[in-house]
Amino acid sequence: MNKDIKYLGIDISKDFFDVCDNNLVYYQFKNNLSGFRKLVKLLDSNTICVMEATGYYHTRLAYFLLELGFGVSVVNPLKIKRYIQMDLSKIKTDKSDAKMIQLYGKDRRSKLWIGQSDTQQESLQLLRMLSIYSKQSTQLKNKIHGEEVLGHPSKVVINSLNRSLKKLKKEMEVLEKALNDNVKKEYQESLTLLKSIPGIGDKTALMLIVFTDGFHRFESSKELCSYAGLTPITRQSGSSIKGRPRISKMGNPKLRNLLFMCSFNACKYNQGCKALYDRIVAKGKSKKLALKAVCNKLLKQAFSIVKNGVPYNNQYKSTLVNN
Repeated sequence: MNKDIKYLGIDISKDFFDVCDNNLVYYQFKNNLSGFRKLVKLLDSNTICVMEATGYYHTRLAYFLLELGFGVSVVNPLKIKRYIQMDLSKIKTDKSDAKMIQLYGKDRRSKLWIGQSDTQQESLQLLRMLSIYSKQSTQLKNKIHGEEVLGHPSKVVINSLNRSLKKLKKEMEVLEKALNDNVKKEYQESLTLLKSIPGIGDKTALMLIVFTDGFHRFESSKELCSYAGLTPITRQSGSSIKGRPRISKMGNPKLRNLLFMCSFNACKYNQGCKALYDRIVAKGKSKKLALKAVCNKLLKQAFSIVKNGVPYNNQYKSTLVNN
């Protein structure tokens, strides 16, 4: 690691972002293009800008700096929170947070953030919008059912609800087509490989590609399972504390929920997953625990299939790379 590297701590809010430089000097800029340009004047090629992943607010600045060639590190907010708690600080302001983010980056030598391709960014936006429309569609269907069981439903209300539902379905079809086109443009081969795994269908394969960015960001299946929050954790201390092992859930909840839904079919049609499920249940463990183990195995299969570039086959699955 270059000893001349300087870390800049950035605490971002909706309208402003506070900055603490390597000399613990503070600045504040507006969270817009004008503020970004002023920030750039403080930077050089050895500067790494460290910031929290704050929903939407950090994204514009992170990509702005990345496109200009500056080092960017986007850190999980929970890590920053725990780091601040370790300091036992009694002060909680934007300025103090910027300082602690700067110290965290310097102390932990934060990894550089690589961002996402334009296609991946659009795919995630499409997926989020589809999720919103899907919830709205369910709400409308429930409302229609609720009105109909009244006995004397208003025709005006029912017609309005049906029109809204019909329009929503059309919008979802447009978004689904755009998402399919986006993913197939870059990952057609990976999609075909994933669909060869028993228990993974068209939509599941597509969402796996989007959630994992084509599996490019993971060097091993362990990293991928950790990202999904499927890795086991153990709580044990002395003789008084001995908690049951459970999955961490510190990861992508949408990916985890997707795999859990797939695990039911995988237990029926995927020989490797079925054998694992039966073995765990035979030991007297709960079915829910067995399904979680199946989720883990299913994700490892997907990783191996894509990384090896060969379709699923029970005859040679044991030879696949599964780091």
